[in-house]
Amino acid sequence: VQLQASGGGLVQAGGSLRLSCSASGTIFSGNDMNWYRQAPGKQRELVATITSGGITNYADSVKGRFTISRDNAKNTVYLQMNSLKPEDTAVYYCNTYLRHGVLARRVDYWGQGTQVTVSS
Repeated sequence: VQLQASGGGLVQAGGSLRLSCSASGTIFSGNDMNWYRQAPGKQRELVATITSGGITNYADSVKGRFTISRDNAKNTVYLQMNSLKPEDTAVYYCNTYLRHGVLARRVDYWGQGTQVTVSS
């Protein structure tokens, strides 16, 4: 499974960005897809999830501002980020996982990360 993220950049507080993550090597429509972020000196945190069935979930810190969506025809997941705040500054990673073996062991796959910087 390969994930390629793009769309990060530098934006002023209150601005918007849209991240994209294209996937290959997997049956994309059957995968749950996630966006994580990691700020300097902090642990990686889950930002948003969209299941294979289209159900979404968000971290409290981004609810009402971020929207995750997917286009199965393009094997791509998106993260629309509005009303950005300086505390949203982080490297953003797309993620998916597969279950392997009789024990259904979870194996995670990560994109390379894309930097989002929000200036005050």
